[in-house]
Amino acid sequence: MKTKINRLWIVLGLAVSLTACSDFLEVDVKGKATIPSFLSDPQGLKAGLTGTYNKMYAYVDNEFTKYGDVAGNMVSLPSASSGDMVAQYNFTSDESQVTGAVGYIWRKIYVTQANANNIIEYGPSVADNYPAQREQCNRIVGEALLIRAMCHFDQCRAYAQPYNYTADASHLGVPVLLRTPGANDTPARATVKQVYDQVLSDLEQASALLTDDVATSRFYGSLQAVNCMFSRVYLYMEDWENALRYAKLAIGSQQLAQGDDYLGMFDDLNKPGEAIFRLSGNKMSGYLKTFYENSCLPADTLLSLFDASDLRLHLLRDASGSKRCRKYSATTVPDGEPKRDDPFLFRLSEEYLNAAEAASQLGQYAETRRYIRAIIERAVGTEKADAVMAATTDAQLLQLVRRERVKELCFEGHNFFDLTRWKQPLVREQSTTSVVRYMAYPNDRFVLPIPQDELFANTSMQPNPTVNATDKNRLVVLED
Repeated sequence: MKTKINRLWIVLGLAVSLTACSDFLEVDVKGKATIPSFLSDPQGLKAGLTGTYNKMYAYVDNEFTKYGDVAGNMVSLPSASSGDMVAQYNFTSDESQVTGAVGYIWRKIYVTQANANNIIEYGPSVADNYPAQREQCNRIVGEALLIRAMCHFDQCRAYAQPYNYTADASHLGVPVLLRTPGANDTPARATVKQVYDQVLSDLEQASALLTDDVATSRFYGSLQAVNCMFSRVYLYMEDWENALRYAKLAIGSQQLAQGDDYLGMFDDLNKPGEAIFRLSGNKMSGYLKTFYENSCLPADTLLSLFDASDLRLHLLRDASGSKRCRKYSATTVPDGEPKRDDPFLFRLSEEYLNAAEAASQLGQYAETRRYIRAIIERAVGTEKADAVMAATTDAQLLQLVRRERVKELCFEGHNFFDLTRWKQPLVREQSTTSVVRYMAYPNDRFVLPIPQDELFANTSMQPNPTVNATDKNRLVVLED
């Protein structure tokens, strides 16, 4: 019974805040009555949205982003025997890991979803009751729809195989939760197609409520961010036409950040750079800085991809030249908060890469070259970019785009998910500290186990094969 209560507390919790705190109401009779009361006016909706962003920060600025890197092939953990995310690095995740990545990613995303659901449920009536503030209320609901779409998508990426794992995406995804479940509800896992259909539906609704084609604030969802999310989702679905279409909408007439402006958006959190949507770490304890500075280093396989003059190497080495990720090592931080991280959700470079990948899959090679050249030229200059493009045939463009994507988005939680959607094996450096140097695609271990607490609490929840096996001896055999 305790396990079931804990699960319902997680799913039903509402993050509320009047001053950016992240407390949330526990599920009891009083709590159930408080949620609609709290979200009964525009001020309450706004505070609820702040709380929702705080809850989203909790999963993005910790285990979820780390997982997308440590399960991939471009980072190295100095110690593979103990420490943060080691189980995911070694592919020995255990369903009983309640206070680690397995339990936290699941639980934190559920909490964020619950907050978004409450705003989506009560927001329209608030708009009706306060017609003079309808535009503000609609915007808040639009942002909540974007967040809910991202929650379903991210949870599905972590606990389910990629969309193209089966021809019709009929394999198991995650539950689709559009409302706060009741105490006796036992939501089952939807298919991945059903999850993605809901994600697209939420984005369509959000696009009707948000109007800023270019984000007016990088810390809030916008129509530009919705278009970014559309492009990312369609890329995973291999719907190349829509992936390209929405990437172009997100890019608009904007140009990539160059030189010091590019490096500055990582080093000075006051500078927006090319940020479209990033989460504010104001008054939050960030966890990515310490992890990427000390516990998760660039692998030789990553560093070997770069030209010696590549601008991006400034983000992968410290002042002494040692391997070090500096994407979370800002030296200028608002209010002097030493632990602050502002993780990116979307930035312009990803949209250029999305456009290039989709265009190459469509055989639109001139478009591919235009977008990927911009990324390369920014990194190594015009002369070297000319040489790279001249040496690359149309048939080799997709490989070039993928390589640039790895270099550009490393340490931002994309690597492992890109590998699986590309249906590529995991191949790590010879000197990897992990027990896993190679794993073939497809692989049951390319997803996290469903948390044991969730399986015990919810009789409708189905486990993942192999990783949820009752046999606890999960040591992965090193493959040559």
